[in-house]
Amino acid sequence: MTLIDGKKLSNKIEDEISKEVESLKPKGIVPGLAVILVGDDPASHTYVSMKEKSCKKVGFYSIVHKMPDTITQDEIIETIEMMNNNPRIDGILVQLPLPKHIDTTKILEVIDPKKDVDGFHPYNMGRLVEGLDAFAPCTPLGVMEMFKEYKIDLEGKDICVVGASNIVGKPMAALLLNANATVTVTHIYTKDLSSHTKKADIVIVGVGVPSLIKEDMVKDEAIVIDIGINKLESGKLVGDADFETLSKKCSYITPVPGGVGPMTIAMLLKNTLKAAQRRVK
Repeated sequence: MTLIDGKKLSNKIEDEISKEVESLKPKGIVPGLAVILVGDDPASHTYVSMKEKSCKKVGFYSIVHKMPDTITQDEIIETIEMMNNNPRIDGILVQLPLPKHIDTTKILEVIDPKKDVDGFHPYNMGRLVEGLDAFAPCTPLGVMEMFKEYKIDLEGKDICVVGASNIVGKPMAALLLNANATVTVTHIYTKDLSSHTKKADIVIVGVGVPSLIKEDMVKDEAIVIDIGINKLESGKLVGDADFETLSKKCSYITPVPGGVGPMTIAMLLKNTLKAAQRRVK
């Protein structure tokens, strides 16, 4: 069994980004990332803090707009439009989830597609499905980077994606199809999940259910990519796959934490750098 080390790979990518940032400085360009954080959700604050630290590490300019959960939708839109017009900002990220009185789809559509480094704008999602150059959502993009680093060939592979969210499942399936894999997408209405996972060469899961994927649900030498992260009552962080039993059966597996998580932030930085490089052109 080979452990896919997302932390090690993310550090490698961040080092590469730092060098690219240095090469942009003589041209008067410093990549800029702006984040909108609404409310007091502890997990959101933790994620944003990690993103701030990563920006500082690679030499990005970054700013966080913290807003109360009583903020109006129009006020958020006004802030986004201000950042759309700010030449120092290359990437705009709205930390999800937003309060229930805010229309998330409307907010994401206001972001300039050229600054949509989260890859959630319909323009970028459409180009992704078409196989065209676009900003891809960071978590699925991080998974693809892992396959590349560990030289895991996807062409012709049977891959089961467990979860069909707009943030992970759907864009993950699109990226895999673009890599010539045969993709099955399962979700909450799938009748017999294990009948799909057992046939797969690769299982990618991201639904937020602790230890959903068990040892008897995958075949020998399968590859398991665990995108889920769940906090148990004990405080322990676990994924959506039963790591202890699966690690004895799989050829490759990602740990939680230290697997896909660090790659998500690395890909956010990579997308922001890409936006800044486009500004140079």
